[in-house]
Amino acid sequence: MAKEVKSGKEQKSKEPKGKGKKGGAPALVGERDKVGKEYQPRLFDEYKKRIIPTMMKKFNYKNIMEAPKLEKIVVNMGVGEATQDSKLLDAAVADMTIITGQRPSVRKAKKAISNFKLREGMPIACFVTLRRAEMYEFLDRLLNIAIPRIRDFRGVPDKSFDGRGNYTLGVKEQIIFPEIDVDKMDRVRGMDITIVTSAKTDEEAFELLKEFGMPFRKK
Repeated sequence: MAKEVKSGKEQKSKEPKGKGKKGGAPALVGERDKVGKEYQPRLFDEYKKRIIPTMMKKFNYKNIMEAPKLEKIVVNMGVGEATQDSKLLDAAVADMTIITGQRPSVRKAKKAISNFKLREGMPIACFVTLRRAEMYEFLDRLLNIAIPRIRDFRGVPDKSFDGRGNYTLGVKEQIIFPEIDVDKMDRVRGMDITIVTSAKTDEEAFELLKEFGMPFRKK
C-alpha cells in the first residue's frame, strides 16, 4: 500500500489517542466520561424547584439561604492488603475511577504499625471528593441504580449521622455499580460514602436526604 509522502517525509496517519489525566497518566479502560460543563443535574433541578420549598415549610425557615444543601460527597476505599501487594491499591484506584469518573487521591499511613507490617508513608487507601455537577450526578446513580442492586436490601440505616449534619453510608461491594465489569474485577471491595451537608442538625440532614430519595430503613 502506497504511503503519502510530503516534503520528503512520510506523513504518519493521525489516530486518536486516549486522553490523559493530570500528569499525563493514560485513561483507564472502562473509565466514565467526565461530566461536561453543559450538563444540568436532574437532582439539582429537583432541589431548587421542590426540595427547598419543602424544607422551608417543614422547618419554618425565613430565608431561602437557611435551607440546607449538599456541599460535597467523599468516597473512600481502604485497601489494607496493599501492605502485602501494592497492585491491589492500583486495582482499587481503577475501580473508583470507573465508578466516580474522577481520578482518586491516595492516602498514606500516618504512622508505622509493626504487627500489620505497616510502614509510615505506605499507601493504604484512596478517595475522591465530588462537588457541584459531579456530586449530583453520582448521587443520582447511587440512589436510583446502585442501592437498589444491593442484595436483600431493606433500607439504609438512619443512625449514621455524625451530629453535624453529615451522613456516611458503608457499601460492602463495588459491584452494585453497573459500571464495574464483574468478569474483569480481581476481588470484591467495600467503600464508605460520606455526604456532607450544610445542615446544622442531624434532623435537618435526615429530612434533606430523605427528600432526595435516600431509602432509609423503615422503623
